[in-house]
Amino acid sequence: MRQSLIMGNWKMNGSREEGRQLAKALAEGLGDVVQQVVVCVPFIYLADIRDVLASSLIAVGAQNVADQAAGAYTGEISAAMLADTGVKYALVGHSERRSYYGDTNQSVANRFIQAQKQNIVPVLCIGETLEEREQGRTFQVVDEQLDAVIDAAGIEAFAHAVIAYEPVWAIGTGKTATDEQAQEVHHYIRQRIAGRSQAIADKLQILYGGSVKADNAKGLFAQPDIDGGLVGGASLDAKGFLQICHSV
Repeated sequence: MRQSLIMGNWKMNGSREEGRQLAKALAEGLGDVVQQVVVCVPFIYLADIRDVLASSLIAVGAQNVADQAAGAYTGEISAAMLADTGVKYALVGHSERRSYYGDTNQSVANRFIQAQKQNIVPVLCIGETLEEREQGRTFQVVDEQLDAVIDAAGIEAFAHAVIAYEPVWAIGTGKTATDEQAQEVHHYIRQRIAGRSQAIADKLQILYGGSVKADNAKGLFAQPDIDGGLVGGASLDAKGFLQICHSV
């Protein structure tokens, strides 16, 4: 049985002190939650949040990672730097990175590879826009985004990775895929991986990301191929995020 994983993505929100207080509240309120919990925080606060969570079971993740190992790449943060800060997970290919900052399928694959070279678990974010869904291209988009990483890193790399399906039309819009819509795509992703390796597919954690909240988490997480959530805005509220954690 796959262990559940709940990830909070704070995006570009909060001050240093607000982040510390939020992390402290999460650590104190986690209680007997048994699934993995990770918070992905802005680069500049990674060390602070790591220190607050040092004695808890909550891991710290980055929201991105450079697609190069080192060199003249001003403004980028390498996987080695992240590992040196205690980062255990890193998002790669988040829809906002693809949409606003030009991340391509190839650069996402490179970020995925760089993370794994430093023993950081990459969380590969894939998903379609509203226009692509309405055009009936959901599975085609998923294939393109997924295959770029498989071709570059090999299917074996997914034994040490996580996939997050995030329909772009459901991020920050208040819209959420129905339990059935989410399960359909998650099942498709798992079968796509199973076509290369059934053993890896069986163990692979596939998260749902797209306006996950306390009131819809239970239904989503009850689906057989949804192993947890990549939670955005709701992860900035300790009470709400803990409710999501407890709903698994």
